[in-house]
Amino acid sequence: MDRIKMKTPLVEMDGDEMTRVLWQWIKDELILPFVDLKTEYYDLGLKHRDETDDEVTKESAYATKRLGVAVKCATITPNAQRVTEYNLKKMWKSPNGTIRAILDGTVFRSPIIVNGITPYVKTWKKPITIARHAYGDIYSAVESRCPAGSRAEIVITEKDGAEKRITIKDFDGDGIVMGMHNTDSSITSFARSCFNYALDTKQPIWFAAKDTISKTYDHRFKDIFREIYDSEYAEKFKEAGIDEYFYTLIDDAVARVIRSEGGFIWACKNYDGDVMSDMLATAFGDLAMMTSVLVSPDGNYEYEAAHGTVTAHYYKYLKGEIPSTNSIATIFAWTGALRKRGEIDGIKELSVFADKLEKACINTVESGIMTRSLSILSTLENKTIVDGKTLLLKIRENLEKIL
Repeated sequence: MDRIKMKTPLVEMDGDEMTRVLWQWIKDELILPFVDLKTEYYDLGLKHRDETDDEVTKESAYATKRLGVAVKCATITPNAQRVTEYNLKKMWKSPNGTIRAILDGTVFRSPIIVNGITPYVKTWKKPITIARHAYGDIYSAVESRCPAGSRAEIVITEKDGAEKRITIKDFDGDGIVMGMHNTDSSITSFARSCFNYALDTKQPIWFAAKDTISKTYDHRFKDIFREIYDSEYAEKFKEAGIDEYFYTLIDDAVARVIRSEGGFIWACKNYDGDVMSDMLATAFGDLAMMTSVLVSPDGNYEYEAAHGTVTAHYYKYLKGEIPSTNSIATIFAWTGALRKRGEIDGIKELSVFADKLEKACINTVESGIMTRSLSILSTLENKTIVDGKTLLLKIRENLEKIL
């Protein structure tokens, strides 16, 4: 067959460790034989980030703003041990955090559903997508211990020098205090990204916070979401046949999620989204079967797997083993980017190819061929455990059958 032609390149962000190995295998076996692939390549491997003083990460993010669609391999965020292991100049920031800040994006995570891997919540029949606001709150907080007899205050100094002081606590005994913030502009970007993604995927969307307790902070989120929906998206949702945007309290949302059959986007503040995305990944089965896409309010997309670099498997690989590494979420990062590139550029064949590659992945697992981590979860009677390279070859066989 003739390889599918592309018009505009994808931004390709290479990564680290076992996922970097899988990255090349996926390209060699599942992409390049079928697509005349065009990418603008950026090496986000830890060594190259160190060599460029992390400028390469910023360059890849600005390239995504320019080209509109990126696909990213998992990367290492170094801790002290990694600084020593890789002889780094410094403990560089998270690449995902840098890219997210430049794109002003929201992270959407959704499970890949396959027969034989049953969610722990028996009512769930469709994926539940978590939309996590990835700015501010506890992750940018300042905090301190407070000795007995001290007073903790919030002091707001306005441009004209006027001060507003709010007492948090007069401490009779020793205690602790934290101050956190958010901004209207970030919340607005979060809301628009959520509504755009709901339209893009034709899914209803919920937002949940705790405005009954947090009558200023959480209520501001609630108000901005409602204002933007009513003024910019209500008619678009109606035209698309999507249920009206729904707000509820976070505890009510948890109860509704557990009783639901899925099939919606659940938008959460930063901490809630951090916790709930891991809960959903585990409850649906496996983090290696969880997709992740960063969406900016102006319509840029960066696709990746939700998991990390699979360090333990990489050390086995360096010893000459081919570990049983599940690459399906990374494959779905490629298919997500190729499908979006096809949609934007009007290349239907590219989007159809992405659909068929995803179907080949699912058919492979549902036929009983899977990696060790999935075999532990699968209820299929006849299972064959394979290594990561063999899984890709089996997926290619199934892909060639349906192309």
